[in-house]
Amino acid sequence: MTDPRNTALSYAHQNSQAFLDYLKSLVQIPSVSTSSDHAKAMKDTAENLANRLRGLGFSNVALHPTVGHPVVFGEYIVNQPGHKTVLIYGHYDVQPAEPLDLWKTPPFEPTQINENLFGRGASDMKGQVAASLAAVEAVLQAGEPPVNIKFMIEGEEEIGSPNLSQFLRANAPMLAADVVLNPDSGMLAADFPTLTYALRGLAYFELRVYGPEHDLHSGLFGGVVHNPAQALIELIAGMHDTDGRILLPGYYDSVREMSAEERADIARLPMTEDFYKTQTGAPQLWGEKGFTPAECIGGRPTLEVNGILSGFTGHGSKTVIPSWAMAKISMRLVPDQDPEEVHRQLIQYLEQKAPATIRWELIKMAGGPASFTDPNHPAALAMSQAMETIWGMRPVFKREGGSIPIVAEMQEILGIESVLTGFGLPEDNVHAPNEKLHLPTWYRGIDALIHFFYNYGI
Repeated sequence: MTDPRNTALSYAHQNSQAFLDYLKSLVQIPSVSTSSDHAKAMKDTAENLANRLRGLGFSNVALHPTVGHPVVFGEYIVNQPGHKTVLIYGHYDVQPAEPLDLWKTPPFEPTQINENLFGRGASDMKGQVAASLAAVEAVLQAGEPPVNIKFMIEGEEEIGSPNLSQFLRANAPMLAADVVLNPDSGMLAADFPTLTYALRGLAYFELRVYGPEHDLHSGLFGGVVHNPAQALIELIAGMHDTDGRILLPGYYDSVREMSAEERADIARLPMTEDFYKTQTGAPQLWGEKGFTPAECIGGRPTLEVNGILSGFTGHGSKTVIPSWAMAKISMRLVPDQDPEEVHRQLIQYLEQKAPATIRWELIKMAGGPASFTDPNHPAALAMSQAMETIWGMRPVFKREGGSIPIVAEMQEILGIESVLTGFGLPEDNVHAPNEKLHLPTWYRGIDALIHFFYNYGI
């Protein structure tokens, strides 16, 4: 009798070019969720994915409307008692491509150069969605799948998934599953298979500082009026001490400390100071005193300024005191920190530190809690075995510095744990110009996903 697993793997190898062609068709669509200018592209991408699911024989395929962009759903259910169900999560929206002048190839014209495919979304996360679809196609071509499969692909992850929790609550029975397969994570290196068991949460704010009613002549009023740009900078500078610790009141009260065992595991990761200096091009690293770079990335909270705007920024000179200044501030949160509590802590800091010479406004933009998944969950072990089969080594388990709010929401609303994987690499320029996908790793990832379905279905 033919082994379905080997049949699926053979099918995947024979259809590798077709899988790549489909990925290119996705990357060509500028599905930027943050801009209303791309509303049609967003819908086109959703319909593209729905048609792909229909072509694979999925039932109940639909674009479920939200206040924002639709969620694509479809399911393939085997009428066999005891079959486990895997809910595959993905997102079809991408980050804006700007600044366009820094791209070496057009961001929405997928371009293959040697072993890499360049284009916005090639790695994050259209490449991961396409890999999941390819693996499912191969498994279905081999016969009855070893698990029930559901897809839920949203269109608002890059703007914080503002409507997804409502969708989860309204459709919990439809989304019922034994585990979520979430390939929106990544690998440490092409030869270093990786599984993520913890994700940081996010709290994102816009802080506005106001001074005079209008811009002022800096010669006539300089030294008399507190410059809002200076006041903003002073407030931001006071948010950290010289050891890199965040000075918001009570900020660390809820932080779950890493165990000695976790710190020992993290120490084995190849994420040294030299690794981060090479990845970033920074002359020296900076961070919270007492923790290694890898510990800071995965196990400690942060507060970062993502952008500052104030006054005259054009060519030449214009001597004004601006009437206002603005900063975008994000915080990456660790397990047990609450985004709402962090919001209150930031307000308390501003109430204590903001001078009477200005007034301020804090706008809450987005947020989500951190998540923590048991690395010994049966599905995590099934994926670990799958990766070991393909890469010839047991994957490393790591904490991830980024945020995927859906993971915590799945735990809270649906009661489902997630297996976090993915086949993007640190050098893929995710969210930056010249985003790319390493194709040999992507193809190995498809094979690993095929093994996962059979391993978990046993």
